[in-house]
Amino acid sequence: MKRKYKLFIGNLITYLIVIAAFVICQSMIKNGEMSRSMRGQMVPICCYVVMAVSLNLTVGISGELSLGHAGFMSIGAFTGITASAWLLARFNIDDKIIRLLLSLVVGGAFAGFAGFLIGIPVLRLRGDYLAIVTLAFGEIIRNILNCLYVSLDGPSLNIAFNSADIPGKMLIKGPTGATGNPKLATFAVGFGLVLFTLFVVLNLKNSRAGRAIMAGRDNRIAAESMGISVTKYKMIAFVTSAVLAGMAGALYGANFSSFAASKFKFDTSILILVFVVLGGIGSIRGSVIAAIVLTLLPELLREFDDYRMLVYAVVLIVMMLLTNSPFVKSIVQRITGIFKKTEKEDGANV
Repeated sequence: MKRKYKLFIGNLITYLIVIAAFVICQSMIKNGEMSRSMRGQMVPICCYVVMAVSLNLTVGISGELSLGHAGFMSIGAFTGITASAWLLARFNIDDKIIRLLLSLVVGGAFAGFAGFLIGIPVLRLRGDYLAIVTLAFGEIIRNILNCLYVSLDGPSLNIAFNSADIPGKMLIKGPTGATGNPKLATFAVGFGLVLFTLFVVLNLKNSRAGRAIMAGRDNRIAAESMGISVTKYKMIAFVTSAVLAGMAGALYGANFSSFAASKFKFDTSILILVFVVLGGIGSIRGSVIAAIVLTLLPELLREFDDYRMLVYAVVLIVMMLLTNSPFVKSIVQRITGIFKKTEKEDGANV
C-alpha cells in the first residue's frame, strides 16, 4: 500500500510539472509576453519531451541502448504529412485538428510497425551489437527517405524511388524532403500528446508487464528462469517506444511547411539520448525536465551570438558532473531523509 502511495505521488508530481508549464506558457502567449522565436519552440519542445520519455522506456526501463530513435521520428513525420494531405483529398476533411490527430495515429502506426520488424532480429542481440544495429537502422531509413518521391494525384497516392517523374502534386521530393505543407500543429495538441505519452509510459512502467521488463533488464537469466519471456516484454517496450516516437515525428512534421530527411540524422538520436542521460536513466520526470531545459537553452543563449553553443556545451558538462557527483547525491539524500523523518514524526503525533 505504501509503495502504491509513493508511485501515485511521484506520478502526480510529474503530471503537475507538465500542466504547470503548459499553463504558464499559455498565459505568456496570451498576454504577449513571449517572443515570436520562443513561441516557435513550443511545439518542438513537446516533440522532444515525447521523444525523450519514449527513448527512456527503451534505454532506462528496458535497459537496451538504441541509437536510431530519430529513424522512428522520421517515419512518423513523412507518413504523417502524407496521410494529412491524402485525408483532405480523399475524404475532404477540412478540420485541421481532426486531420492532425489522424496523422498522429498514422505516423505512430507506421513507426510501430517498423519497430516491430526491426525488433524481431535486434532484440535478440545484446550490448554494443544492439546499439550498432539501431544506429544502422536510423541511417538506412534516412537514406531511403532521401530517395523517396510521393505525389498526390486527386485522391490517389503515387510513390517512386529515385524518380520524380510521377503525376500529381509532389508531397515528398527526395533529398529536398517535404515542402509546401500546411502548418497544422498547435501547442495544445502537443501538450495533449505529452500527457498521453506520460500516461502510457508511467502506467506501463508500474504494470505487471513493466515489472517483467525491468526484471529482464536487471537479470535476464533469473527472469527467464522464472518463466518470463524477456524478448517478448522487451518487444512490447521497443514497439511502444517506436509508436510514441512516430507520433512525435508526425507532430513535428505538421509544425513546419518544409523539412528534409537530413533533419533526422544520427545527431538527432544522440541529442535525444543526451536528454535521457542528463535527466537520469529510468527517470521519466528527469527526461521531461531535461528535454525542456536543453531545448530552450540555445534559444535563451542567442544574445551570446557566436559563443552560445560553447556556453551550451559547458552547461551540459556541468550538468553531467553535478548529476553524477557523490556530493550532490548525498545532499539530495539528506534532504529526502529530512522530509521522510518529518512525515514519520507527523504520523506518530497523529
